[in-house]
Amino acid sequence: MNEKNSGTFTLINDKTGDKYTLPIISGTTGPDVIDVRRLYSETDHFTFDPGYTSTGSCESSLTYIDGDRGILLHRGYPIEELAEQSNFLELAHLLLFGELPNQKESEKFVHDITYHTMLHEQLMNFYRGFRRDAHPMAIMCGVVGALSAFYHDSTDINDAHARMVASYRLIAKMPTIAAMAYKYSLGQPFNYPQNNLSYAENFLQMLFAVPSEEYKINPVLARAMDRLLILHADHEQNASTSTVRLAGSSGANPFACIAAGIASLWGPAHGGANEAVLNMLTEIGHKSRVSEFVKKAKDKNDPFRLMGFGHRVYKNYDPRAKVMMQSCHEVLDDLGIDDPLLELAMELETIAREDEYFIERNLYPNVDFYSGIILKAMGFPSSMFTVLFAVARTTGWIAQWKEMIEDPTQKIGRPRQLYTGPTARTYTPLEQR
Repeated sequence: MNEKNSGTFTLINDKTGDKYTLPIISGTTGPDVIDVRRLYSETDHFTFDPGYTSTGSCESSLTYIDGDRGILLHRGYPIEELAEQSNFLELAHLLLFGELPNQKESEKFVHDITYHTMLHEQLMNFYRGFRRDAHPMAIMCGVVGALSAFYHDSTDINDAHARMVASYRLIAKMPTIAAMAYKYSLGQPFNYPQNNLSYAENFLQMLFAVPSEEYKINPVLARAMDRLLILHADHEQNASTSTVRLAGSSGANPFACIAAGIASLWGPAHGGANEAVLNMLTEIGHKSRVSEFVKKAKDKNDPFRLMGFGHRVYKNYDPRAKVMMQSCHEVLDDLGIDDPLLELAMELETIAREDEYFIERNLYPNVDFYSGIILKAMGFPSSMFTVLFAVARTTGWIAQWKEMIEDPTQKIGRPRQLYTGPTARTYTPLEQR
């Protein structure tokens, strides 16, 4: 526990004049919090906070966000440094164990993840039970949930070794599950993982290789994929992460918890934002029409919205967007793609950074703004965008779940409600109504 008491907060009931003193708790950084855990028992009141915009649901040492200053830290390390100097599995180790690995630890961790990438062969039957046009996220929900039926030895959440095996299995197998969902939609044969490749290289190989020709790893695309995974690995208590924690608080097995997270991520307001950006750019069509659509976005009576701008947490430039923009240029330059959508994106970004309307409202480009363009250039259909997000976020979900299970103060999640229905009334028999 890193929290410490740093004063008190006094509430006054206007009706009765009663005063209630609540502790103020400080973490290692960020805003202090008012401890309301005893509020209901002492005052017969509880807080009302739809969307939990002012509620801290847990204590965590994984990820810190300062939205006003545009800062994102994983275990204290800035996301920009991790994206430029680290790799995805090193970040996974950092999130799971709290520290960057040394050489020996890194080699063992990479080996252990690599040798868990294969799926039980009977799981292939699950894929063949889906329609060919099934959404890949639907397939992922089903297959990941089914893992608990195949790996009974790692579902005991009270066993530390079982928890770690489950964690490794989920991080290792998620790219395989995602790639097979993609191949199934194309009617192409599944590709097995190859242990001589890195995490990102292996993922690309399983996605794009075909038996009729040799698949050559493009280092620029492999680096872009690895960076994309890093940038999406964890992001504090977002909707899907909170879903994983809430499911896990009931004692559900880790595979079921991650399947719940995938279902939450599937929502267009969460994981589908980069696809929405691509659809918006396609709708605009040409940079000559940018001013027209910016005007529409400013019109409060017009339903059109500029997607990929602003963020629930960030009130400054999303630090992940800077890295993603660099990757976007690297990928398009390497592939020789002169994408008009990138010109559109750059034009929109320029306007957002200079126009008072956007500046006053802190509507800066976020990570989704560029990621859809990158994935499109790499050959992914839009239906796969959220799937790739899920592959990356699984590491964060697992680290958050593990942290929650190992927290001795955690209890089952049980939010309250502000009831607005009828008060008590007497049942009327059917013949008298």
